[in-house]
Amino acid sequence: MEREPGAAGPARALEPLRHLREVLRTALSRIRGAAVFRGRGRGASGPGLGAPGGAGRGGARAPGPCLRCCAGVFAEGESRESSETFEQQRFWDTLGQTFKATSQEATKLSLAFSRPPLPSAEDCQKLSEGVQNAVLAAATVYYWLPKGQGTTLRKMVRDATAEVVEGMIQLTDVILRTPRQSLSQEQLISTGSIWEACEQISHLPQDNQAAVLSAMSAYLGVVRDAVEEMEQAQGEDRDPYSDIMEDEELGSRGNRDTYWSEADRKLLGPCMGLMKASKACLKKLLGAVKVHGKADTPEQVAQLDDLADITNEISPSVDELALSMYPPMNQLSVRLNAAKLASVLKKVLEITKSSHVCPPSEEGWVQFLTGAVDHNMDKIKDFTQSEL
Repeated sequence: MEREPGAAGPARALEPLRHLREVLRTALSRIRGAAVFRGRGRGASGPGLGAPGGAGRGGARAPGPCLRCCAGVFAEGESRESSETFEQQRFWDTLGQTFKATSQEATKLSLAFSRPPLPSAEDCQKLSEGVQNAVLAAATVYYWLPKGQGTTLRKMVRDATAEVVEGMIQLTDVILRTPRQSLSQEQLISTGSIWEACEQISHLPQDNQAAVLSAMSAYLGVVRDAVEEMEQAQGEDRDPYSDIMEDEELGSRGNRDTYWSEADRKLLGPCMGLMKASKACLKKLLGAVKVHGKADTPEQVAQLDDLADITNEISPSVDELALSMYPPMNQLSVRLNAAKLASVLKKVLEITKSSHVCPPSEEGWVQFLTGAVDHNMDKIKDFTQSEL
């Protein structure tokens, strides 16, 4: 339930906040639905960098027209090509300013509703317009990042922007539904989440090479955890479920469904080999991108995006294989999941070899891991031949 003031006047005073929520929902829908595809030399453009989204101009705009403006600006920003040269530092400075302004407006809004009485209709209108202008400015600046700068980078900026808008929607929801007598814990948490979301702009990678490195580092962390977990499970003398299941739940400690058979353990070896190859591949590729990766030409940017896209498939494939390796093991399922992971790794290595991050000095590990993937997959096929 939303706030229900006792008089029609206070109820009308909250109307701008309700309309603000609708504007923010529209903005979030546009941002989340924005295409993040590649375009050489293409750029999403909005108004000039000097006045993002109307912020800083004299006089606040009414929410109604801004709702239509929101859709219009975003559609225009996604379709128009920019003839202007992209100024990287200017873009990041402007985006940082809009995020800072959004954080400040969130603080003003939260403080205004931290204790009775409710803000007047006029004050509520001004607060809503301040938030609206700041958020739309940040969203509009996101669209100024040309697609030619890289889809990996653009997705990270889009997600950061969407997180800010989501936080502001949550704050308006909380204000509208919580009692007005005091500042609620939920309102404090919502305000803090906006501050954190706005602060992260300073930690975002500022070119596609850095964005791809950030993404790959996250993928490597997931794969490393999966490898360590499986190594621990295999290294224990007890069954792999003993840390989550009590004796009574198992019924009998002799229940073979919770243990690997001798044939299963033979199959685990090459499966672990594939998982370790995944970890080694990401680790070596990270090093290659860090040393040799560039984002100076459209071709280099596109190659980095290709690497980010294909390496994104490694950790889910590792997880699927790992899950199928636990007892009771279905060896055919393990074989299929192993084949899927091997296929992904081969694609990663092929794309790497044909990219600018793989000069002759890097070809050795690519060739070695290609052989390791083939060797482990051949052993898995041999061990599971009887299952076909």
